Amino acid sequence: MNMATIETAFGLVLTNVQLLETHLVTHFYDALIEQNVGYLGRAELDAVRGNNEKLRALSLTKSDWQKVYQFALIKGAKDMQLQPNHQLTPDAIGYIINFMIETLHPKTALSILELGSGTGNLAETLLTGLLDKEIDYTGFELDDLMIDLSASIADVMGTNAKFLQIDAVRPQVIEPVDFLISDLPVGYYPDDAVASRSKVASATEHTYAHHLLMAQGFKYLKDGGYAVFIAPSDLLSSAQSDLLKKWLLDYARVAAVVTLPADIVTENNQKAIFILQKASQTKAPFVFPLTSLTNPEIVQNFMAQFRKNML
Repeated sequence: MNMATIETAFGLVLTNVQLLETHLVTHFYDALIEQNVGYLGRAELDAVRGNNEKLRALSLTKSDWQKVYQFALIKGAKDMQLQPNHQLTPDAIGYIINFMIETLHPKTALSILELGSGTGNLAETLLTGLLDKEIDYTGFELDDLMIDLSASIADVMGTNAKFLQIDAVRPQVIEPVDFLISDLPVGYYPDDAVASRSKVASATEHTYAHHLLMAQGFKYLKDGGYAVFIAPSDLLSSAQSDLLKKWLLDYARVAAVVTLPADIVTENNQKAIFILQKASQTKAPFVFPLTSLTNPEIVQNFMAQFRKNML
């Protein structure tokens, strides 16, 4: 990976996006979608076509493109002031999830379902990071813009990611998967009639959407399979947690809880990675406070402890 090449590519993409924003009188992410379409076809503006020719001449790898898009998505999130549930999952967390998947699923082929795939950044981090695995990835996302954005990025990168416009709380007919992942969108689910069908439904108020996604997503998981959820660290002690814990006793084993550093989240909302297994409760979960994602000694100690306790 050549950072100078990546910086050059990002500059060309950013210039085109800004040209398209002005030309189309639109916002950053919509212009990025148009840039992706123009890169794969023929852009309308001469300047955009010229920059795309320079981009093609760089011969970017999938990993290069993943970095370019990460920078572009971060820039777009700042420009558009996106709500927290639409913010991209940081690459540092994606790399930790890569490690978890590699440790827990040594087989070469695996299927992954992501609930609330958003910009697709986590998907592409997995697909460009798990190089020794044949991955069948599907992302469920309800938002029109996010679906168009993530699909257009996958087209340019040439990954096999599939993104479907689906309300993941509602039942779907799909083949069971090896891994379920989600950077859970936090908040209340508005449709009480749909929520009432779930084991985690509240009888007194709107039900938490992240609880509903966990319970519904587990139905798509193979027996013995793992779910990796990024959620508020107080998931098991917050409001409606009694309903969630009752569901856990019946359907899932809490295999691990890894709290994440406070400096990688916003709005004073500390998060953790919860690993659940579709299996009966057999042993105490592995609990680890991961205080840094940039200190090699801390990360290596975490990895060693994770392998020791999870295998």
